[in-house]
Amino acid sequence: MSAAEGPLVVGVDSSTQSTKVLVVDAATGQVVASGQAPHTVSSGAGRESDPRQWWDALCAALQQCGDAAHEAAAVSVAGQQHGLVTLDGHGEPVRPALLWNDVRSAPQARRLVEELGGPKTWAERTGSVPGASFTVTKWAWLAEHEPEAARSTAAVRLPHDYLTGLLTGLATTDRGDASGTGWWASATEAYDEEVLAHVGLDPALLPRVVRPGEVAGTVRDSHELPFSKGTLVAPGTGDNAAAALGLGLRPGTPVLSLGTSGTVYAVARQRPADPSGTVAGFADARGDWLPLACTLNCTLAVDRVAALLGLDREAVEPGTGVTLLPYLDGERTPNLPGASGLLHGLRHDTTAGQLLQAAYDGAVHSLLGALDLVLDQDADRTAPLLLIGGGARGTAWQQTVRRLSGRPVQVPQARELVALGAAAQAAGVLTGEDPAAVARRWRTADGPVLEAVERDEETLNRISGVLSDAAPLLERGTGSR
Repeated sequence: MSAAEGPLVVGVDSSTQSTKVLVVDAATGQVVASGQAPHTVSSGAGRESDPRQWWDALCAALQQCGDAAHEAAAVSVAGQQHGLVTLDGHGEPVRPALLWNDVRSAPQARRLVEELGGPKTWAERTGSVPGASFTVTKWAWLAEHEPEAARSTAAVRLPHDYLTGLLTGLATTDRGDASGTGWWASATEAYDEEVLAHVGLDPALLPRVVRPGEVAGTVRDSHELPFSKGTLVAPGTGDNAAAALGLGLRPGTPVLSLGTSGTVYAVARQRPADPSGTVAGFADARGDWLPLACTLNCTLAVDRVAALLGLDREAVEPGTGVTLLPYLDGERTPNLPGASGLLHGLRHDTTAGQLLQAAYDGAVHSLLGALDLVLDQDADRTAPLLLIGGGARGTAWQQTVRRLSGRPVQVPQARELVALGAAAQAAGVLTGEDPAAVARRWRTADGPVLEAVERDEETLNRISGVLSDAAPLLERGTGSR
C-alpha cells in the first residue's frame, strides 16, 4: 500500500449492477486501494434485485482492498436511488427490492398525483411530482399487488440505508436520498404524514434522517468486514448527490451524467418545485438542493442498439434524417413509462452506423431538453458541461453532447465520482470539513475541456417533431407493462 499523508477513508458506490469501493487518503484524495463485485437484476416486466447481494458484493469488494480497508477511520455508502427495500422483523428482505427503473408502478404514480392535489401541490410539498421511479409509488404498487408482503414488512429502507444499517445496526438515511421517496417533504424537511397515511405506510417503519455532517454510527462487530471496531460511518446518500459531492460542485455548474440512466443536475441555493414533473426537486447531501432530471435510457439502451446492429459502440456514422427514440425501458423524461423504442425515417440507403448515431442523438436529446429547466436564472449558460458517468470517456458520447448542446464539454479525469463523493463525505465527518470543499481540494473535477461547436438545431428540431407526432402512440403503451 502507498504511504498515506492523512487518515484513510472508504467510499462505497452501490449501483444498479455492481458495488465499487475506494480507499482514499483523506489528505490528498489519492486512491490507495479499490475493489468491485457484481449484482444481478431481473429482466422482464420488473427490475428487482436481492438486497443481500449488495451486502455480499460490499464484503467482497472490501476484501479486495486488503489492509487499507482495515486502517480506514471512516466509511460512507452511496447507493442507487428510489429502490424499495422491505425488511421483516429479523431484518431480512421480505422480497427482492424494487429498483428505480422498475416502472410497473406507473398507474399508482398517476393515481397518487391525482388523489393528493395534483402536480402543483406535489411539487410545492415534496419538491417533485412522483413518477414510477419514486419509492412512494413502488410501495403503493406493493400494497395493491402483494398485500401479504406489505403486511409482513417491519422496516422500509432505500438501498443505501440498507447497507448503512448493516454496518451500524441503526436505522438511518439522509436528506438527499430521502428526497427521492415522495414521502419526505422538502418544504418542511420531514416525513409527510399525510402522504404516508394515504399509502398506508407507518412512519415508524422508516429510518431516522441524519443531518449533513452528522455521524450515523460506528461499524459494529462483524467477522465479515475488514473494518476496525469503532470506524465512523457517515450518513451516506443517493448516487447523484454523492457524485455532486465528488465533483465539489458549486451552485450553477451543470452536470450531465451518462450511466445506465442519464441525468442532468446542478446544485442550487433555492428549493426547486417544478409542477411539470420534469425536474425532481431533490435535496443534496450538504444542505443545499439538487434539481435533477433523469432519463431511464442512456448507455445501456445505446449499447443494446449497437449489439442488435452487430456494431462496436463507437461505430457511428453521420445521420441523414433517421430518428431513433431509444425508450427500451419505458421513459421518465419525457414521462412515458410504458413506451418502447421508436424508429422513424428509415430508407434503403440508411446504414447501421447512422442508426447507431440516431440512438445516441435520441438519448442525449432527452437530457438536454431538461437542462434549461434544471439551471436557475443565475447560471452561466456558456459554462462547460461536466460530463461524467460510464459513457463520459466514449468519443461518440462526447461528440454527440458537444454537437447537440453547442457548449464546451469538460471530462473530469477522476473516475468513480460516486465512490469519491462518498469518500469525501466520510472525510468530512472525520475532520469536520465541508465534503464538497474536500473534493475541490482533491481536484476531482480537473480534466480536459472540449471546445464548443455549433449547435445542431436541425437534428434537435427533427427529434422534437417526431416525439411530438408520436406522443399518442408512445402514450398508448403505458398500460402494457
